[in-house]
Amino acid sequence: MIIEAPEADNAEDSDAVVTADGVRGRMCAVTRTVLPEAELIRFVADPQGGVAPDLKRKLPGRGVWVTLDRGTVAEAVKRNVFKRALKREIVPAPGLVDLIATLLRQAALGRLGLARKSGDAAAGFSKVEAAIGREKLAGLILAADAAEDGARKMRAVLTRRYGETPPVPVIRAFGAAELGLALGRASVIHAAVLQSPSGRSFMEAAERLLRYDSLYDGGSNMTGGLTTGRPDSVRDTRKAM
Repeated sequence: MIIEAPEADNAEDSDAVVTADGVRGRMCAVTRTVLPEAELIRFVADPQGGVAPDLKRKLPGRGVWVTLDRGTVAEAVKRNVFKRALKREIVPAPGLVDLIATLLRQAALGRLGLARKSGDAAAGFSKVEAAIGREKLAGLILAADAAEDGARKMRAVLTRRYGETPPVPVIRAFGAAELGLALGRASVIHAAVLQSPSGRSFMEAAERLLRYDSLYDGGSNMTGGLTTGRPDSVRDTRKAM
């Protein structure tokens, strides 16, 4: 839930606001609304006079929060809200908007690699098919550059297991080579992450990437790079970078 926040002197780090849903939130420096921290990006000043995105929300120093959305970050750069919020001369780097997309992408793939190391990720169609049949899944992954046959195979397995409206999210935001690097293979078309801490961590990171590129609608009928039971209906988020 979004709560309209009163006008403030600046958008500096301050005591967190509790939203109507009981979640800790912060005010976006651009929209002046309060959102859960997971739906925002924190920025801090860097030594070169620019700003650094603090994706883990742990860097020291005064911070400024901006909605996790490419267009909103672009507006923050255009208006240079960082200068006012951080109370110092700031010149945002021209490539900041695209840099954030790259960092979010790397973070998601890194978490997928951790899920593999903890035994909570399966790669390859036969292993994914077995996982769909017997495991509790946090999500499924289909390579963005998979052929139609790859989507059709996953769709058939999901339909056999769950019927026409599978409850398992299918993410299609990464190429086969990217997935292969994360999962220790040359390339990966089909993958699954289990309902586990590392599996959910990957899905949360993937959600942040999709939010940034406005490809996540927050519901069961997710569109863009993340959908439910429709691995043939999503588009490649790399095209938005």
